[in-house]
Amino acid sequence: MGSVKQTRRLLKWVGNALLVVMLVWTLMPFYWMVATSLKKDKEIYGFEATLIPRQPNLDAYRRLFAQTPFVLYLRNSTVIAVSTTVASLVLGCLGAYALARLRFRGRTFIARGLIFTYLVPQSLLFIPLFAVMAALALTDTLKGLTLAYLGFTLPFCTWLLLGYFRSVPLELEEAALVDGCSRLGALVRIILPMSLPALAVVAFFSFTQAWNEFLYANVFVNSVDARTITTGLTLFVVEDVFFWGPMMAAACLATVPPVLVYLVFQRWVVKGLTLGAVKG
Repeated sequence: MGSVKQTRRLLKWVGNALLVVMLVWTLMPFYWMVATSLKKDKEIYGFEATLIPRQPNLDAYRRLFAQTPFVLYLRNSTVIAVSTTVASLVLGCLGAYALARLRFRGRTFIARGLIFTYLVPQSLLFIPLFAVMAALALTDTLKGLTLAYLGFTLPFCTWLLLGYFRSVPLELEEAALVDGCSRLGALVRIILPMSLPALAVVAFFSFTQAWNEFLYANVFVNSVDARTITTGLTLFVVEDVFFWGPMMAAACLATVPPVLVYLVFQRWVVKGLTLGAVKG
C-alpha cells in the first residue's frame, strides 16, 4: 500500500515538473519579446547582450510610432480582422442553418466539401487566388484581403456551427414556426441564443486567423497603405540588419488585441471547445 502511494506521489511530482517545463517553454518567447523591446541597442547586439534589461526604457516604442507607419498597419489589421469575423459569423450562420435544417439535393456533398476545402493548404491556393484577385482588381486592397481570408475561415466556421445547429431540438424551432416566426426569425430567436459558445469560438477563430495571417497579406499586397501588422514587421529587416528593438515592440503590441478578444470571450470559448468535442 505504501509503495502505491509513493508511486502516485512520484508520478504527481513528475507531472508537475513537466508542466513547469512546458510553462517555461511557452512563456520564454514572450518574455524575450518584451525584454528585447525594453532594451537599449547595446544590450541587444554585440558582446554586451543581456538576458534582463539593465535600464528598461521605451525608446523602441517611441521609434516605432515616430519613424514607422505602425498605426496604419494596426488600423488595416483591425479593419480586416473585424470584417472577416463579422462576415464569417453572418455567412457561416446562414450556411450552417441551411445545411442543418433544409432538405435539398447535394446537401451532404456540400457539407463534406466544406471540411475538405478547409484542409487544402494555403500554399497551394495563393497562386490561383492571386490570379483571380488580379483579374478582379482586388490586389492591394483591404477588401481583397478580407475576401481571401474568408476562404479559410468560412468553411471551418460553417462546419462548426453545423454541428451545433443540429444539436438544437427541432421541436423548439417548429414551435416558433407555428407561432408565426419565419425561418430567419427562428434562427435569430431560437437557434443563435442557444449556440452562443459556438459563436464565440467562431468569432475568436476568425479574428485570430485574420489577424495573424501572413502569406496572403505578403503576396496580395505591395503598397504600404494596405499592409497589415504581420507584413509590416518585415520592414524592420533591411538587407542583413535586423532592428530588433522596434520589431519586438511592434510584436508586443500586436499580441494585445487577440489576448483581449480571448479574455472577453474566454468563458464561451472554453465551453464551446469542450462541447464541440462531443457534438456534431
